[in-house]
Amino acid sequence: MTALNGLLVIELCGDRGQYMGKLMGDMGARVIKIEPVSGSQERNIGPFKNDIPNPNSSLYFWARNTSKESIAIDLNSTEGIKIIKQLLENADVFLEDYEPGFLGSIGLGYEGLSKANSSLIMTSLTGFGQDGPYKSYKSNDLVALAMGGIMHSCGYDDVPESPPIRPSGGHGDFISAHYGLIGTLTALFYRDFTGHGQYLDVSAHEACSSTTEASIPTYLFLKKEVFRQTGRHQGATPTPKTLCKTSDGKYIIVFQLFNNLNSWMSLVKWMAGKGMAEDLEDEKFKDMARHITSNPDDSDHAFEVVRSFILNHTADEIYRGAQELKYPWGIVRSPEENLEDPHFLEDRGMFEDILHPEFGEGVSYKYAGRPYRFKGTPWNAFRAPLIGEHSVSILKDDLNYSDEAIRNLEVTGIISSLKIEN
Repeated sequence: MTALNGLLVIELCGDRGQYMGKLMGDMGARVIKIEPVSGSQERNIGPFKNDIPNPNSSLYFWARNTSKESIAIDLNSTEGIKIIKQLLENADVFLEDYEPGFLGSIGLGYEGLSKANSSLIMTSLTGFGQDGPYKSYKSNDLVALAMGGIMHSCGYDDVPESPPIRPSGGHGDFISAHYGLIGTLTALFYRDFTGHGQYLDVSAHEACSSTTEASIPTYLFLKKEVFRQTGRHQGATPTPKTLCKTSDGKYIIVFQLFNNLNSWMSLVKWMAGKGMAEDLEDEKFKDMARHITSNPDDSDHAFEVVRSFILNHTADEIYRGAQELKYPWGIVRSPEENLEDPHFLEDRGMFEDILHPEFGEGVSYKYAGRPYRFKGTPWNAFRAPLIGEHSVSILKDDLNYSDEAIRNLEVTGIISSLKIEN
């Protein structure tokens, strides 16, 4: 039994919303992804398996569309819309990320759909929401990060006139998709109690804006604006630089030197054992750790001594040693370095091998795994679908279409069922 076992989800999503369906599918829901007859545009985003462009071999698409079925339909056809409506009559959830008003214009608005299925939950994830003066403005991941305030907080304070920068990896899309998923799951709880579905209007701009940490409260209550700081949180007042270079050319995030007296003394003892504590055993630093005194010059000096100590050791030596002393320091890792860490790879099973039978029996590829672990309802991820891989089976098994009717749909281009070229 999986967490979302028994739920039927219909997905009409691209970049912004596809991660909602992926997570629901990984948790056990049956997710049917509706694609154009030639496949989703996201299938054309690289990198590709063996560096050969192929819509069925996009690693980008694979990572964001696991655990789904695919039916490829012409949305511009009356018959294609009819098929989607039939699927939605028995669906629990409808996920979409088209521009406001588009689905309503082709007969797939929530008001009409809910008349045929009153328990349907429809989640619309757009750039700026379904109403207001920005509703028709164009947006994407980059715009969401910029307009939502996240980009303003990311950058450098030690590079003069440096501009804001964006996080990597589609963070705007992931943030908005996670909030859309949370809302959808909450609506499912409500439906369990009342029997009624509902419509969710989710804005990527609002989702990103809600993740700017203390920026808005700082402005509202202190009347101060936060500013960017290199390698650490934005702040209304400067904080000590946290990036420290190690002997093997890596970086450690270092902070909370004067958290309490015990931790400070354990750190100094470690450094003294290496002959590198200098004057940090002085009583004035103990008073700072006791929070009796606070001297910026002494604090800066202590940090420089610690920085020198770190520079004479490898990143792993500092990381392990600091953690033993209960200091929350960590190595600045590249994403792929985590693949070599037994904690994630072996002990936690973070990365998992997913079978790709289209490339041969037993062929599998490693994927980033679960963002959370269920103890009673296991994860259930499988590879992303090929274009229209399930078109025929869905029409036949779910909607009782005859073989002749399905052939007619294929011949007229209303559906497609493409196969991969090995």
